Amino acid sequence: MHHNGLRTAILLGGLSALILAVGGWLGGGTGLQLAFVLAMASSGVAYFFSDRIALSAMRARQVSEVEQPMLYRIVRELSNEARQPMPRLYISPTVQPNAFATGRSPRQAAVCVTYGLTQLLNPDEMRGVLGHELSHVYNRDILVSSVAGALATMITWLSYVAVFFGGSDDDEGPGFVGALLMMVLGPVAAGMVQMAISRTREFQADESGARLTGDPLALASALRKIEMGARRLPLPENSRLTSASHMMIANPFSGSGFGRLFSTHPPTAERVARLERMAGYRR
Repeated sequence: MHHNGLRTAILLGGLSALILAVGGWLGGGTGLQLAFVLAMASSGVAYFFSDRIALSAMRARQVSEVEQPMLYRIVRELSNEARQPMPRLYISPTVQPNAFATGRSPRQAAVCVTYGLTQLLNPDEMRGVLGHELSHVYNRDILVSSVAGALATMITWLSYVAVFFGGSDDDEGPGFVGALLMMVLGPVAAGMVQMAISRTREFQADESGARLTGDPLALASALRKIEMGARRLPLPENSRLTSASHMMIANPFSGSGFGRLFSTHPPTAERVARLERMAGYRR
């Protein structure tokens, strides 16, 4: 928890410094003052509304127990087993099978699964996936993940602002400054996510989720299905989705293009092998 809190503070400070640098570069003293206000507002939004940003990127809506009785039953059982509060449950209309958890803490947590996931997995496999996502909540790594995603979204947005406000002297286009920032800020956003999110967190969530459910092979089977489904139905690599992709249980993109810069997922084969070893398999 201490390390995640420190990384969150560093991320928020890094965003503020970047906004101040861009504001001073583009607008001098006036730009610096405006940038200071924007930096404070952006940090507040990233911290308090990061879960809403991620859920909005996936067009997710909160569902009731009447709509999704199986999901509620599984999450309630696992939450009671872990002696933790029940998170909010969301469904994304996305046909690609995937899932993620977001929020600042267990009391503000939300777990989202896609429509495609509900159609692909059997109850045991779904239990494995939900155990994995709840483990992200209980391991306290959803705060830094959620904030990193929100900051990446905002940095990408800054690159679009630079196009309009970093124009050339004759106002015929974005000019050199705007074009340069467009090229630089996207990789900067990806770099902030990469530095904040360790690939080991997925291994940790796999292990603790499998211990929570008592069925590592169910999660291994789910991961195989999810990877195949994600490859068959990759998500479009727009800025909102790429900034939230690190929170998902599997890489939602095709593995090429801009989205690969944000990849923080270890190979599925390695994750499956570790889970099989937990179940007593020897290769």
